[in-house]
Amino acid sequence: MADELELLESDEQDLYEHLRIVVDKGQALLRIDKFLMNRVENASRNRIQNAVAAGTVLVNGQPIKASYKVKPLDTISVVLPHPPRDTEIYPENIPLDIPYEDDVLLVVNKPAGMVVHPGYNNYTGTLVNALAYHFANLPQLPGNDGRPGLVHRIDKDTSGLLVVGKSEWALTYLAKQFFDHSILRKYIALVWGDIAEAEGTVTGYIGRSVKDRRVMAVYDDPEKGKWSVTHYRVLERLGYVTLVECQLETGRTHQIRAHMQSIGHPLFSDSVYGGDRILKGTVFSKYKQFIENCFALLPRQALHAQNLGFMHPTTKKKMEFSTPLPDDFRLCLEKWRGYTSEK
Repeated sequence: MADELELLESDEQDLYEHLRIVVDKGQALLRIDKFLMNRVENASRNRIQNAVAAGTVLVNGQPIKASYKVKPLDTISVVLPHPPRDTEIYPENIPLDIPYEDDVLLVVNKPAGMVVHPGYNNYTGTLVNALAYHFANLPQLPGNDGRPGLVHRIDKDTSGLLVVGKSEWALTYLAKQFFDHSILRKYIALVWGDIAEAEGTVTGYIGRSVKDRRVMAVYDDPEKGKWSVTHYRVLERLGYVTLVECQLETGRTHQIRAHMQSIGHPLFSDSVYGGDRILKGTVFSKYKQFIENCFALLPRQALHAQNLGFMHPTTKKKMEFSTPLPDDFRLCLEKWRGYTSEK
């Protein structure tokens, strides 16, 4: 049960905080960094100044300079990456696939089966443990205390791309892009059934299921969850399954898995959302054996974070990365193509 619970990663939204403060009528003129230091938990002056420089502190809807002095009735909006957790991180020499790295950030291609952040029952062998070792062997950089900074995650059994900041400045700048939904994130998924529409959008409020806390459900009631949006496009129809591209507008827990299940198309081989049994197809034993062979090739949900795009914190250039399907996903897909071509 503990391993299954670990599948329930936190929302990307939970990796940064959004604060809104209305200044009191009697507030004397005070520099914005000093004002916020007294009102934001665990915020050093350096952390606030980094946020101001990154443009993630707005006063009355406009970015300001560090020298700005707060005035009565100002409305202040702040987006900050959460400070590192109290959990001690032990560096581990775990090989990483890093398609890109510079002094500010790196992009990592996470394999399926690797937990992103240490947590209950998973204190070692995580991506953060591997990154901590990697960072420890880098030159000392301003704002880098050797602890990797994450602004988003992907589930343990989902493969694909993540961006990691090396400094508080980079984290803050990237966190603002996630908050603004300007990050490009496209996933490849294999789902059960033949999706009727060539493309579409799934929306709803995602929250934990009342029947099973491992599962996220999609609700119409805003009191029951957080707003979520996924755009999908059919890439290939393979009879009883469909290959789709899913583009995230928001980053909720299990978003694609919950959204596709909610429209009647659970991800293939997804044990948490019912995709690990035959949902479409024939009753013939040959077909049943074919599906079992597919599950053996891909013993996890058929989901891969293939494309990631963002604006670089220092160069301000748009960067986009793509990674091919991992072998387990690719081999399963090829098996389906072979099956449909024989029919």
